[in-house]
Amino acid sequence: MASVDLGKVLDKAWADKPLAEVLAAPVSALKGVSDRDGELLDEAFGVKTVADLADLKYVRWAQALAALDAAK
Repeated sequence: MASVDLGKVLDKAWADKPLAEVLAAPVSALKGVSDRDGELLDEAFGVKTVADLADLKYVRWAQALAALDAAK
């Protein structure tokens, strides 16, 4: 799997945290995701943490579709 520059995907406050802490963090720890976005994700899908977002079936489905398209 490709490496990820955490400074590019996380807000500054989270970039130096251990991975387990980041996964347990609210989705607003992701760069570009506001507290309000996090509230809406929780309301719509029950997503509270970064790990919840990663495990959301709709995210996995979209990733699978994108991978299929990239493989053609």
